[in-house]
Parts: sequence; C-alpha cells; structure tokens
Amino acid sequence: MTLVEPADPRAEHRWPAVVALLAALSLYAALPSSFLPGLRWVVVAVGLAMLVPLVILNPHHLRRETAWSKYLSAGQAVLLVVANEVALVHLIVVLVTDTDQSGPVLLVAALQVWVTNVIGFALVYWELDRGGPVARRHSPRAVLPSADFRFPQDEDDDAVEEVARRSSPRSGWVAAFGDYLYFSLTNSMAFSPTDTMPLSLRAKALMAVEALSGFVLLAVVIARAVSLLG
Repeated sequence: MTLVEPADPRAEHRWPAVVALLAALSLYAALPSSFLPGLRWVVVAVGLAMLVPLVILNPHHLRRETAWSKYLSAGQAVLLVVANEVALVHLIVVLVTDTDQSGPVLLVAALQVWVTNVIGFALVYWELDRGGPVARRHSPRAVLPSADFRFPQDEDDDAVEEVARRSSPRSGWVAAFGDYLYFSLTNSMAFSPTDTMPLSLRAKALMAVEALSGFVLLAVVIARAVSLLG
C-alpha cells in the first residue's frame, strides 16, 4: 500500500467536506416519506459507511491517500450525485403529475434536492480536479494531472500587486473545498460558468448536467407554484 505523504504542511482540513456531506445526506434522508423510501435509506447508510474509513485515514487534515481511499472518496461523491439525480427525476414526475400531494411539502422537497445537488457536485469537482485534494496540496505542480478547472487565482500573477499577491504563482494558492462549493453554487444558480472555467470535456459534461438539473427543477417548481397561486 503506497501512501502519498505530505511534502507541504498546508494540508487541507478534512471537516468542511465532511460537514457538507453530512448535511447533504441529512437533506436527502429528510425527503418526504413517499420519495424512494428504500433507496434513500440505503444511500444514506452506504454513504456513512464509506465515510468512516476515510475519516480514520485522515481524521483532521488530508495528508495521506491510498488507491482504495481515492476510489472510495470519489465513489462517495458520485453516489450522492447519482442518487440525488434519481430523486430529482422522481420529484419532477410528482410535481407534474400528482395534484394530490401537498404543494408546500413538494416545494420544500425541491429545495432539499437542489441544495443536495449543489453539495454533491461540489464534492465531485473537489475530488476530480488535478488529482484530488491530497495531490493538489502535496504533489509538485509539474506532476499533477491536467487541471479540469481554471480559477481566477491561477492567472492573476500579472494583475496589480494587491491582487497578484494572492495568485497561485506568487503565493502557492490551491483551491480548497469551499472554492468548489462556491463554484458549484454559482453554476447551479447562473446555469453557466462564472469566475471558474471548465477546461476538460468531463468537467464541461458535469457542469452541463448540474446546470440542466437546476434549470429543469426551477422551471417545474415555478410552474407548480403558479398553479398553486392560480
């Protein structure tokens, strides 16, 4: 078993991503009881079970990585996204076809699905870009996998001094989970890239799925809200 040991003491903290994952799983579990009851609890149980060995390996900071931990961590994020997309499709079907369901309950469920979608895609982006959170902090840039996303800090080194000071070439800045969460949030709200640009085909595909999911959900929710008001 080969570990990637830290070459840089600035290891990313484990808990922002853990808190976000737990929040997403809680929102997913709290969906109305009629929403995929068997699948929901299986996803939550599997997600929590996958989290335990990852926290044991890196309880506070992301300093170590093995082949199994990399696949487990990425699989956890993908599981959340796929399961939530299934819930999103189910929600859209209910919103369109089931007039007996309580309108306010469904609107709250739509918000839960949307927030879970933002967190799930943020975790996928975080795990995907430049080899993941451990590689980004502890591997020399020359050996990192090609970037999937370009952040403003990656190219601000020729700006005015107070801006350039924070750029990647000058300060060694590396994106953390909060950066991917913000990026996922803006992509889901604007339905397009904002300050962070996708570079790879897989990044563009993921962003397209997230934006399309948010757009369709918003359109159906607005239509349902209008029908309730009418």
